[in-house]
Amino acid sequence: MSGTSPQAPGAGTTQPTGTQPTSPDIPRQYTPSRREPTGWVGWIVFAATLALIVGVFDVIEGIVALFRTSYYHVSSSGLVVTVNYTTWGWVHIAIGAVLIATALGLFAGQTWARVVGIMIAALSAIVNFGFIAAYPLWSILVIAIDVFIIYALTAHGAEMKEA
Repeated sequence: MSGTSPQAPGAGTTQPTGTQPTSPDIPRQYTPSRREPTGWVGWIVFAATLALIVGVFDVIEGIVALFRTSYYHVSSSGLVVTVNYTTWGWVHIAIGAVLIATALGLFAGQTWARVVGIMIAALSAIVNFGFIAAYPLWSILVIAIDVFIIYALTAHGAEMKEA
């Protein structure tokens, strides 16, 4: 015997500190810091874009309700909720402003924007249901868009944060 002890394979080599050995016997552990974004991120960007557009349209609709009440099909007494058009105008302006801010937050991937977006889109759908007699086609269109926004944010909203 020569006085040397047997060595394990690769025992004589040095590894830089903090790296995994490259021996085929030892599997490398890979822990990604971020997941790859999926195709659903496009739905979230689409929902944010729709929220931005609906927000702008709600602000415009609110301004019209404030200054031009003769534009609508029925008087304010013919609406589901009997309030004057000035009140409807301020409600639409407020919802529109919050939708615009929420859309900007969604583009930035903020979690608060996802939660607020779901709540405001639901509120917008309810308000437009109450406004349906005044402008039926527009109200039904906005309700449908709000449903798309709610779906995209509830089903796939978490993926925007990871992208």
